[in-house]
Amino acid sequence: LGGGVIGLSVALALLRAGRGVTVLEQGSAGGAASHGNCGTITPSHLPLHAPGTLAKGLKWMFKADAPLRIRPSLDPALIGWLLRFARRCNARDFLATARVKATLLQASRSRLESLIADEGLACEFERSGTLYVYRDPASFERAASDAALLPELGIRCDTLSGDAVRAMEPALNGSVVGAHFHPGDARLRPNAYAAELARVVRAAGGVIEEGCRITGIASAGGRIAHVDTSQGRRTGQDIVLALGAWSPLLGRQLGLNIPIQPGKGYSITYTRPALAPVTPMVLKERSVCVTSWGSGYRLGSTMEFAGYDTTLNRVRLDALVRGAAEYLHEPVGPTVEEEWYGWRPMTPDDLPILGRSSSLANLTLATGHGMLGVSLSAITGQLIAEQMTGRAPSLDLAPYSPERF
Repeated sequence: LGGGVIGLSVALALLRAGRGVTVLEQGSAGGAASHGNCGTITPSHLPLHAPGTLAKGLKWMFKADAPLRIRPSLDPALIGWLLRFARRCNARDFLATARVKATLLQASRSRLESLIADEGLACEFERSGTLYVYRDPASFERAASDAALLPELGIRCDTLSGDAVRAMEPALNGSVVGAHFHPGDARLRPNAYAAELARVVRAAGGVIEEGCRITGIASAGGRIAHVDTSQGRRTGQDIVLALGAWSPLLGRQLGLNIPIQPGKGYSITYTRPALAPVTPMVLKERSVCVTSWGSGYRLGSTMEFAGYDTTLNRVRLDALVRGAAEYLHEPVGPTVEEEWYGWRPMTPDDLPILGRSSSLANLTLATGHGMLGVSLSAITGQLIAEQMTGRAPSLDLAPYSPERF
């Protein structure tokens, strides 16, 4: 259930393991959150629940263009999620999650590069590294602790002066005071990656039913009996729930509490400016991600907890452009190709939900990847296929168990 990069990666891994697979996708394969993100592959990404994160979100609640915004709401699901998240915004839980997450991210980074090569996926993959760029000396100094933590997790991080990072990236202007470079990171074009996954799934004998909206799901005798869709009833020996931010909506019909909130992100895609950055970068004070490919240029990021809001918020789109203009000589490209939003499936502990349901014998969950669906897609496919086919797991799935909540 779900044809984003997670569902397609699981489908491909199962097909390669000898299983037959049908993917049900309400839109087009890879057309939702997998489509318009910035395509960075980031073992360097630390957990969202750093000490002070929730305080920032609450302080910015009424600031419409804030990098992290929690829209005022009395929604009990959001309030409950925020309380769980708040309990983890401390140094001990932050470090514990960082260690678990780093192992998963590094395994996926290695697996992803092999998968792209083995399957011949044309998705503009490059071992680019990523830059975290700073204009404020105090912010740069505070970030030194994160930079020092990464090598302890097995992730290289180089600290660069303002002159050094501008020499590396002439697209940056004179206001930049320093940066952290993560040479083990990479980038790809996410919509091309999703399209290529769909191509090889079909070539391997998988079926992808697009425009197939799930209208209901029924269980009997401790198993899922059938799935009702806009194209009729579907049944299967095993069901994989890979619906991203939509997962809790379907989970409720099965009596499952899946603690995911949609974290809304935005992007603007342009034709390439003349002086486009070579290395993907995050402009840290503004939380704007900048990625260039041979085929285009994208500004993206921000995080908005606003429920299942379907509006394309002009204030937040404009904030991407204003933020980029503070750091870059040419912050935008000549022509806007697309303005986009997508819902990231955010869990309160910032870890994905991977594994079998304890209450429904033929249900496996592969969801809750937050901001890292592309980064974690390859290892998710591998781990879920291993579990479903009875093979020894490459990694311990306990930290990601659906039963931890």
